[in-house]
Amino acid sequence: MTPKQTVWGTLIGTVVSFCALAYAQSALPEQPLLSDYALVSGGLPPVLIGMLALAGACLSLAYGLAAADPVRTAATRVLLLAGAAGLMMSAIFPTDAGTSQLGTLSGEIHRWASAVVFTSLPVAGWSLARGRASALGWNAVKALSVTSTLSLAFYLAAHPASVTSPLIDGGAYYGLLERGLVVAEMALLVVMALAFAGKRAAAPATAPATAPSGRAEEGPPERQERLAA
Repeated sequence: MTPKQTVWGTLIGTVVSFCALAYAQSALPEQPLLSDYALVSGGLPPVLIGMLALAGACLSLAYGLAAADPVRTAATRVLLLAGAAGLMMSAIFPTDAGTSQLGTLSGEIHRWASAVVFTSLPVAGWSLARGRASALGWNAVKALSVTSTLSLAFYLAAHPASVTSPLIDGGAYYGLLERGLVVAEMALLVVMALAFAGKRAAAPATAPATAPSGRAEEGPPERQERLAA
């Protein structure tokens, strides 16, 4: 997979995911969290499409990194695969209804899978950008990684299940924080693909060494004698 194909695969998967979840948000009755739309009439298809398309974006980026730089991107690829697996599990196992007082096995799997997604992608972005030369693309990856991490921290603090939620009135806006976190991680995936593709395009092609006269060096005399023989 070429860097250009990696960018397009990641971009298409992310845009499809965003459009599917935006449709659920705009066309269906308001729900506290995005995954709750799967529980209302007509909400399951857009939620499934959104989660699976974003998983496809993670896989596309991981595959492109493996093809272009398999050694240095190993940790990033593991985290991207974990994010893709978490999205698939979240799609297969729906969440519990917000009014339910008893957590089901499906709901528990969904919650833990979502936790894997929300934590693995910011770490993947930071892992990919860490140690890179300062440039606009890599700085954007780092900034979005930090933004996603902070959004996750505020979301967890505001969630009604958190002991800090009553202190900060988190029940009034925790759904908005979750949506902001999802959008930040979508943007992070696209920026990661663009930054890595830009780095590959900027890498100079390896050229043969030239002698001061402008001709390619012919090697040591011993090799020239063997070739002449």
